[in-house]
Amino acid sequence: PEEDFPVDEPNLSDTNIDYETAAGSINAFAWDLYQQLIAAKPGENVFFSPYSISTALAMTYAGAKEQTKEQMAEVLNYDPPDEQLHAGFGQLQNHLDGEGEERNYVLNVANALWAQEGYAFLNEYFDLVEQYYGSALYGVDFINATEQTRQTINTWVEEKTHDKIKDLIPEGALSKITRLVLTNAIYFKGTWKIQFVEEDTEDDPFWISSQDYIMAPMMRMTDTFNYWSNDHCKMLELPYDGEELSMIIILPHEREGLEFLEQSLSSATIDDWLTQLTSRKVQVYLPKFELTDMCKLKDILSQMGMPIAFSNGADFSGMVDMSIPRNDDGVKIGEVLHKAFIEVNEEGTEAAAATAVIMVGITSVGDSPPPLPIFRADHPFVYLIRDNLSGSILFLGRMMNPVTE
Repeated sequence: PEEDFPVDEPNLSDTNIDYETAAGSINAFAWDLYQQLIAAKPGENVFFSPYSISTALAMTYAGAKEQTKEQMAEVLNYDPPDEQLHAGFGQLQNHLDGEGEERNYVLNVANALWAQEGYAFLNEYFDLVEQYYGSALYGVDFINATEQTRQTINTWVEEKTHDKIKDLIPEGALSKITRLVLTNAIYFKGTWKIQFVEEDTEDDPFWISSQDYIMAPMMRMTDTFNYWSNDHCKMLELPYDGEELSMIIILPHEREGLEFLEQSLSSATIDDWLTQLTSRKVQVYLPKFELTDMCKLKDILSQMGMPIAFSNGADFSGMVDMSIPRNDDGVKIGEVLHKAFIEVNEEGTEAAAATAVIMVGITSVGDSPPPLPIFRADHPFVYLIRDNLSGSILFLGRMMNPVTE
C-alpha cells in the first residue's frame, strides 16, 4: 500500500488548509468532551486543554489500525487522510509554538514519547511522530525502574509547563507492563491588551445559584471590546497583548442559566456567535481565579465511542512490530491522564496543561441593560482561550466557583 511518508522535512508553510482542518477536529472534540466532563462533575469547575488531549491522542492514533483506528477517528473527529491529518497537527504546532518569532506572549508546546527499551516498536512509527509532532524520544525502563521513570516523566512535564503541572502521572499509574507513555504539554502566559486596574478590584457576590453566593474578588473596567448577546446569553472577547490569542467568555443572562446554555454549545454554535461579535463599549466585571483540574479519560473516551483502544482487542500494530516474538499480544491504551492549570488576574492569564496518553487549561466571565452593555460575570459561565488565526481552542472551562481552597 502507498503509505510512504516523505523522508525529508515536510514544508509546513505551504498551505494552512491542513492546520485549519486540525483545528476543526480539535474544536469539535473539545465540545464533545466538555459535555462529558460537565456530566461527570455536576456543579464543579471544569478546566482542560482540548489541544493537548487531542494532540497526545493524535500521536497515539498514528499507530492504530483497523477498528481501533476507525473508532478513534470517529471520537476525535479525524477525517482527512493520515498524512494530511498529521501534517495539519504539525503545522498547527509550529504556528502555536511561534516558529522562533518575537511575540507579546509566551506559548510553548512540547511532545515526548517514553518507550520501554528493548521493546519491539517500529522505527517508522517513531519517525512519523518525530517528523510531524517534533516529539522527543526517550528510552526508559518501566520494568525495572517504574517509579524512577514516573518521576522522570513528571519532571519533564513540570519543566515544560513552568512548574504549573506537577505529578501528572500519579503513583501507581505506571507498572511493569507499561510499554509507552505519550506526553503533550502546553503552556501559555499572556497579558491583557487592556489590563484591569488592581485598585479597582473589590470583593463582590458571585452567585453559585439563584439564592446562594460567595464573596469573590471582582475585577472591573469599562472599555471597548468585541461583544454580542442574544435572548439567553452574551459573549465577550478579551484579547491578549498582540491580539493573536483571546479569552472568550460566554455568560448566561440568568444566574442559573448555565445548564440551558451548555445544551446548545457546539463548535458550530460558537463559530456562529464569534462571527456576530461587534466592537462596542462594555462594562466588564470578571472574577479573579486560579485553579487546577485533573481528569482520567479512559472511561469517558470509551463511552464516547472508542472502547477497543483500551481493550485486549486493541490493534496498535502501526507502532509495534508484531512479527517479533514477545511475551505479550501488542499494546493497548491503559489510561489517558490530563491536568490543567489556569490563573486569571488583572494583568492577564497564565494557563498550562499536560496529557499523558495526560493534559490541562484556563479562562473566565459576566448582565445587560442598555445603553451601555454590562458584562457582569458574577454567576457561572463558560470560558475558553483560542488562537485567533487557526481558531483552535487551546483551553476550555466552566467557572462555577472562583473561590477554591
